[in-house]
Amino acid sequence: MTDSTGGLYIMLVSVHGLVRGHDLELGRDADTGGQTKYVVELARALAKHPDVQQVDLLTRQVFDAKVSDDYAQSIEILSDNEGEGLARIVRIPCGPRRYLRKEVLWPHLDAFVDNVLQHVRRVGRIPDFIHGHYADAGYVATRLAQLLGVPMAFTGHSLGRVKRQRLLEKGLKESSIEAQYNLSQRIEAEEIALGNANLMVTSTHQEVEEQYQRYENYHPRRMTVIPPGVDLARFHRPRTLEATSPMKAELARFLKHPRKPLVLAIARPDERKNLATLVRAFGENPALREMANLVIVAGNRDDISELDKGAREVLTQLLILFDKYDLYGNVAYPKHHEPEHVEDLYRMAAKSKGVFVNPALTEPFGLTLIEAAACGLPIIATEDGGPKDIVALCKNGVLIDPLDADALGKTILGALSDRRRWNQWSRNGVKGAHAHFSWESHVNTYVAIIKRIIVKPRQANHKIATRKKTRLPIIDRILVCDIDDTLLGDAKALKALLNTIKEGRKIRDMHKVGLAFATGRRLESAEQVIREKELPMPDFLISSVGSEIHYGHGMLEDYAWKQHINYRWKPVELRQALVDVPGLTLQPEEAQREHKVSYYIDPQKAPSLREIQAHLRHLDLHAKLIFSHGEFLDLLPVRASKGLAIRYLSIKWGLPPERILVAGDSGNDEDMLRGNTLGLVVGNYSKELSRLKGRERIYFAKGHFAWGIMEGMQHYDFLGDLVIPTEETRAGEK
Repeated sequence: MTDSTGGLYIMLVSVHGLVRGHDLELGRDADTGGQTKYVVELARALAKHPDVQQVDLLTRQVFDAKVSDDYAQSIEILSDNEGEGLARIVRIPCGPRRYLRKEVLWPHLDAFVDNVLQHVRRVGRIPDFIHGHYADAGYVATRLAQLLGVPMAFTGHSLGRVKRQRLLEKGLKESSIEAQYNLSQRIEAEEIALGNANLMVTSTHQEVEEQYQRYENYHPRRMTVIPPGVDLARFHRPRTLEATSPMKAELARFLKHPRKPLVLAIARPDERKNLATLVRAFGENPALREMANLVIVAGNRDDISELDKGAREVLTQLLILFDKYDLYGNVAYPKHHEPEHVEDLYRMAAKSKGVFVNPALTEPFGLTLIEAAACGLPIIATEDGGPKDIVALCKNGVLIDPLDADALGKTILGALSDRRRWNQWSRNGVKGAHAHFSWESHVNTYVAIIKRIIVKPRQANHKIATRKKTRLPIIDRILVCDIDDTLLGDAKALKALLNTIKEGRKIRDMHKVGLAFATGRRLESAEQVIREKELPMPDFLISSVGSEIHYGHGMLEDYAWKQHINYRWKPVELRQALVDVPGLTLQPEEAQREHKVSYYIDPQKAPSLREIQAHLRHLDLHAKLIFSHGEFLDLLPVRASKGLAIRYLSIKWGLPPERILVAGDSGNDEDMLRGNTLGLVVGNYSKELSRLKGRERIYFAKGHFAWGIMEGMQHYDFLGDLVIPTEETRAGEK
């Protein structure tokens, strides 16, 4: 456990792919690419900074016979050297134990968040800063920042809006794109992360000016460009006495004349990497074929037919092109290489007076380009993203149109033919890599920026601001019910439920079974219902759709929550922004709350919720929009919701989500049902909750209203030993 009196505790989040600290399987699949290497090296480099005490890189824990046991290890130490901070990979359970592609991880991310909160409790210290990498981790980092009250950064790596545009330009249908990539959810997660992040870390100016500019939450003042670092101890010029690499013999298996200059490409077998265009450029240029050899290193494989569909299709296409142009003897495409052989390949290509080519359709980072530069190997790269900044800074190559195979072939031939220019590019690349792309310079800039953001403690106050007695510190489990159409709706059922709870408390020890309500009603209205229906006084009451929390007898307000959700909340500006929007009318003053702005909405006259949200985001105004009953629209702070309130209380009172049974019936209950809580949907639920069917911890009852609550209590054995469903128990039920 770290000591909060020391240096910074930084939490990095990178959910998908296979992440480990050694022998990274780069190119194994579309999810295990440059990002995994970047976050591992960033964690190590940050731990070396004198102001950093600990870095935890959070990723998904995987138990799967098809991958290494390394990915099941819960903790992996990256560095713990004398005089440095601690860096480690922390693997967090997230959905099924088997390895999953990133597009199907979305339903499990709320459980990942809940499990991270338990990790924070074990560490005994709230992180000073959280950084999410890619859209899925951006969603996770946002939820954690909202719950823990700490600042966050977001790095998109590649962006959903850019990918969608590229796929549409290739002729794919919108429906096909959505079915395969789930881009709508990804793009909204990116928008939410952009709207909540204190800092956007990008690698290039092009990302800021062209890619992020496509987003509603595009606000450049929160964006900073920090070029990614390279381990310059590994990547250096060829040396005279250097040992012969085993890759030399490996390439010789393929090549008739291995001494020719090497045209080298290293990329995972992903369609976006555009390797087929490079093969066409080489195959259709007789002079280039005569002068050089082509080397394509596209990950590791045993059998192409056993790879995932995307990689299989890319590699099959390459083999067809090799055959079409009869490149046998002129092209090498090794099946295997070790991570340490990558730098050998750069140096072999540099020694042969070759070039490194990156023909990707989009390239956010271009780490391979920096590695090649550090080895003295000139580069030819796509005129997109990272390559534009790298070539501008290093002056060690040229940019090309990745879709023009003919021009690419001529450019490569020209680079190989001009020996004087090649030598200048080689020298410039080594000098530029050291000047602009070392990890030391990267983390120095990074830490200086985040220290200015942190400045003063921003953690949520998880101490109770009252001397009133409350049972929450000693309860063993708690039932949290929505009021309208869940708890209420059938008087006979309500009476039966309350009797069941009363009798169950006698059996379990009444002090250990809690009861709470979460409602869209304002406090006064909820209190009136409690009195009129003679409901037990709740241990806590979440009201106004999650924007207020009050405790037990006396309904004492949780002022820490009130302060916590004030983040980026500008009610005056929000009202002003919507004053001329047709179809919106402010509700009476008694319906308004300090952290809730309420409207009547006429769906026939008003813009769509999506359009209203976009309008606010463009103005750098941030709110959650809650539409209900076809006529009401509530605006809440981004940190306020029933689900976030429940998790805030879970952290504050030390009650794990697995011991919180949550019952609801409508869309505004959804985020408290997701994750590790024991979810219960009553039989009279609204159709928007149908999408939650099939999740392991959400039970859909047949009984309506309180009958459904009792049915769910029985399903989870709430008053008994508490049955917590897992993937394995559900498989057993089937």
